Amino acid sequence: MSTKAEIIQSKIFAPEDYLKFRKTLSYWQIKDKKLVFTNGCFDILHMGHIDYLSKAADFGHVLIVGLNTDASVRKIKGANRPVNDQNARAALLASLFFVDAVVMFDQDTPYELIKEVQPDFLVKGSDYKEEEIVGYDIVRSKNGKVIAIDLLEGYSTTSIIKKLII
Repeated sequence: MSTKAEIIQSKIFAPEDYLKFRKTLSYWQIKDKKLVFTNGCFDILHMGHIDYLSKAADFGHVLIVGLNTDASVRKIKGANRPVNDQNARAALLASLFFVDAVVMFDQDTPYELIKEVQPDFLVKGSDYKEEEIVGYDIVRSKNGKVIAIDLLEGYSTTSIIKKLII
């Protein structure tokens, strides 16, 4: 019997765990599970993230979260980010019961990961226009759905960091 910590770790796939993730993904595909994919930095996990991810999970059977590695976050957000390293961010996400896999990626965008996953649902926040969402073309070409979820107002990692600095 697995411990809770082992269950959390089993849901995390670092870039070097590609083959292990591919095997898990194949299992879900064979079982005809509806795959939901979203991605982000998830630097300081907050209520806005919980609301967003739980709503995303409701669209299918399996929620796969693409997680920017530390190097990827620095390229996007600057030298002072991330606040939490990729292992801590991955463990926090994987501890959520509605998250089935956390897959780290080094690139600026999760395009290659989305190409691999071939999700039925691609979810991002409503601050993106559907056509601007990375992977839109991949998901639409297989008749999948691209969904923009309204974000919970008043919650963002940037605003949390600003409060701490003041």
